[in-house]
Amino acid sequence: MESKKIILFTMSVGMVIFGYIPSLWGESSFSVTSVLFSGVGGALGIWIGWKLSR
Repeated sequence: MESKKIILFTMSVGMVIFGYIPSLWGESSFSVTSVLFSGVGGALGIWIGWKLSR
């Protein structure tokens, strides 16, 4: 159960951070680029969380 919490936390942090990156160059928070970056950040967060929970 503890590993699920770690993975969920790192996924959430990754989605927030990577979703914010396009707004640094003027994109909207609801743009396609922001959604794609959030997906990449979530996947990266899942991978990092999985590595940390091992």
